[in-house]
Amino acid sequence: MKKILLPVYSIFLFATAQAQHALHKLWQTDSTWKVPESVLVDAKNNVLYVSNIDGTPGGKDGNGSIGKLGRDGKPIAIEWVKGLNAPKGMGQHGNLLYVADMNEVVVIDIKQGTIIKKILVEGANFLNDISVGPKGEVYVSDSQEKKVHKIEADKVSLFADGFTRPNGVLWQPDGVYVLDNGVLYKLDANGQNRSKIAEGLEGGSDGVERVGGKDFIVSSWAGVIYYVHADGKVEKLLDYRNEKINTADIGYDDSKRIVYAPTFYKNSVIAFHLQ
Repeated sequence: MKKILLPVYSIFLFATAQAQHALHKLWQTDSTWKVPESVLVDAKNNVLYVSNIDGTPGGKDGNGSIGKLGRDGKPIAIEWVKGLNAPKGMGQHGNLLYVADMNEVVVIDIKQGTIIKKILVEGANFLNDISVGPKGEVYVSDSQEKKVHKIEADKVSLFADGFTRPNGVLWQPDGVYVLDNGVLYKLDANGQNRSKIAEGLEGGSDGVERVGGKDFIVSSWAGVIYYVHADGKVEKLLDYRNEKINTADIGYDDSKRIVYAPTFYKNSVIAFHLQ
């Protein structure tokens, strides 16, 4: 039998192509949070923001809050800013924190730790996730009304509609990405030219973050986290469905490759290292 010898670099390339990504658990907080739905990384201030629904996802009870969590997993303030209803996704621009809260976008002054205004989104019923562009433009999804809105200078306009149940939204220099019931779409700056990046994700797709400038980490509320390649290939990194642990709107620290997952009804946040 004739032996075929592959060059060393060919073997290396083959092994690299077959390599899978993985999540390794770093820590988990105590169950002291109050139905945490979203985590946002504030690298400048070296803190994590956590949105606490503290009730039902669609409740207007005034129990909601935003908490501050150390990047080591130690709580700083469970209820740092109170007076919200059912806060979910968050976005940051400078010293301002934007929070999706039912039919309003709540604006918080980070230095003061106070709510400075609430922007009403007419006709909205279930504002879910937020992403903020470099000029302070806010993109916010409304899962129930199947739309994504854009807010500039406190003025609300329709960015895109015709979705099934949009949730995760992410502004990037090359477009705006929207998670819609198990499908990841890319839209242009005008909300048009919609292209499908990946599909086949768990239907309750929730958070989306960019990894390394080309790939994505996507979470599903039901308890699944995926790695999505730029070419649409999907890897399942984590599946907590049997344990009935949710993984809602994730946060991501690109510099340290750490994924932060809020567990919703389990009232904790889990940190994972992405490899």
